[in-house]
Amino acid sequence: MSLYIDASFESINKYNEELCGDKVEILRDDDSVIIVLSDGLGSGVKANILSTLTSKIIGTILANGLEIDEAVDTIVNTLPVCKERNIAYSTFTILQISKSGDGYLVDFDNPSVFRMRRGNPLPIIMKSRTISGKTVKEARFQVTQDDLFVLISDGAVHAGIGQSLNLGWQWDNINEYIQKMYTNDMSSKSVTKLLLSACDNLYAHKPGDDTTVVTVKVQKSVNLSIMVGPPVDIEQDKDVVLRFIEAEGKKVVCGGTTSQIVARVLDKEVKASFNYSNPAIPPTAEIEGIDLVTEGVLTLRKALSLIEACISPKSTMQDYLNLNRNDGAAKLAKLLLEECTNVNFFVGRAMNPAHQNPGFPLNLSLKLKLVEEIAECIRSMGKTVRIEYN
Repeated sequence: MSLYIDASFESINKYNEELCGDKVEILRDDDSVIIVLSDGLGSGVKANILSTLTSKIIGTILANGLEIDEAVDTIVNTLPVCKERNIAYSTFTILQISKSGDGYLVDFDNPSVFRMRRGNPLPIIMKSRTISGKTVKEARFQVTQDDLFVLISDGAVHAGIGQSLNLGWQWDNINEYIQKMYTNDMSSKSVTKLLLSACDNLYAHKPGDDTTVVTVKVQKSVNLSIMVGPPVDIEQDKDVVLRFIEAEGKKVVCGGTTSQIVARVLDKEVKASFNYSNPAIPPTAEIEGIDLVTEGVLTLRKALSLIEACISPKSTMQDYLNLNRNDGAAKLAKLLLEECTNVNFFVGRAMNPAHQNPGFPLNLSLKLKLVEEIAECIRSMGKTVRIEYN
């Protein structure tokens, strides 16, 4: 079974610092995902440069198939050591997960990684060894769908020191918090935001250290097929609809004319909904066997807006909560962001007869542009997107 690795990260800078001393690299190829979290000593420009060098060196070496020994040796001989404290200028955590389920974890002086399976904590047995004079911990294990990993920099366990907590937010406290707040339907981004927001609150929004959270959720690959617009050649209607229906996974139909074509080919009825939960967004409809039926361009445009808000570096938890609204745009955005790993668009290039007037001269090009922009957003999350034009 091929697994999909949903990975996301966010950081907050130390108070009054413009640059973050933590750095995360997420590298994907056809076989695996490599996540590197590096924490530069101190904060500011120097920490940012050194953590960036560390993460880049490790990521490049591992992505080229070399061993961690080569990466550590390169770092030891490239980066300096603090003369006053005799400690490395940059610590790191590496998590590599293959799509076949092989996991590999390396830790050098960062807080331990949290691991859960279906909501229950699952310890990782680490073994220490020395590489180029540095003691690192590593583990190899098997992962399966519904495994969750959370990587943190030490800013997380320091959260609240001298403010709301005497000794900071201890590792065990964070572990307990993750267990309480996590539900299996949460995306990695949602977990990251909740945990980082908790750290920020403990710091009273004046972080005493750079703080980074990386969440990695392992899940089964889920396909989503979306049919948007009728084919140019009406003779292709049946062929396109049947290929759309036969595709594995969930199904979405966007557009009134498109839904009528799908219903006609399948000999089903389109049942309109008059539930205007959001007056700004056209209501959805129902076709037996289809997971979601929406209006076309207006819904696509609003769904794109919701998706862009969620994947923005400045996104908030409220942006994700907006996906739970009961309207077509929110449902489509949630499917794309949180409930699928592979997306297939079946895009018809016929001009909608309802729009054959001077008021809609750009309708077709707008529809195509919206699909392409949505696809680009989803690809940026590491998901596979295919667009078929008919």
